[in-house]
Amino acid sequence: MKRLCYACDLKDDPILIAEYKEYHNTVWPEITRSIKDAGILDMEIYLCENRLFMIIEVSEDFDAERKKQMDLENPKVKQWEKLMWKYQQALPKASKGEKWIPMEGIFKMSAL
Repeated sequence: MKRLCYACDLKDDPILIAEYKEYHNTVWPEITRSIKDAGILDMEIYLCENRLFMIIEVSEDFDAERKKQMDLENPKVKQWEKLMWKYQQALPKASKGEKWIPMEGIFKMSAL
């Protein structure tokens, strides 16, 4: 199993942040199904002010490009992602249309 970490920002607006959190209390079942179908075994999202951190545990055969293609072909995922853009904003280094930026692991205690 592999662990991948990503960061994204929310718009710095308490009302929008509260709405975003509410959507994640009741994620659409089609979204969780698409996540699992892509080989993501577990996912957690953490919030600090308006910065999001996402940690995913993936199967050994997980392919991020395949997941991206699956999302592009899934109307419900496209609807969800469009809705989430109301709340999210790209990090400064993001490419156009890119939300979640991969994070670089710099410390792991068990590796010592």
